Amino acid sequence: MILTPYRIASSRIPGAGKGLFLEAPVAAGSIVMAPDAIDRTYTFDEISADPALSRLLHTSVRWFEQRYTLSPEWPDECFVNHSFAPTGLWHLGFIFANGPLDAGAELTVDYRHLLAPGQVEEFSDADTGQSIVGYAWHESIASSTARLAALLAAP
Repeated sequence: MILTPYRIASSRIPGAGKGLFLEAPVAAGSIVMAPDAIDRTYTFDEISADPALSRLLHTSVRWFEQRYTLSPEWPDECFVNHSFAPTGLWHLGFIFANGPLDAGAELTVDYRHLLAPGQVEEFSDADTGQSIVGYAWHESIASSTARLAALLAAP
């Protein structure tokens, strides 16, 4: 669920299609998006082994450890695009403001947190041209926890 007013519009990121734009300012460390209506998670092996599920791999998001959700209905949350310098911080399914965000900011996250370890995204980062490769779980949770702690400790 998206906790701040927003709109879906053409992304400012080349090749990204549509993006999610905030309609109100958000303080650093505030929750912008929270999980809701998640009724099932799958292991990556379950998704890979089942032909019906594997066709939905492009809709998968790592929730925690080796558990993933699938969102084939493509809710508005799916319009959060990738950036290596994201405006949002992905942490255990929540997205926190990765700094103070002005109204009009496009919400982005680092997709390396959402992918399976070593999984390569179908597209490259628009700014750097680098491949987007999923973090190992411990790398993801350690880095997002450290960043969230820094955001919350800032005055």
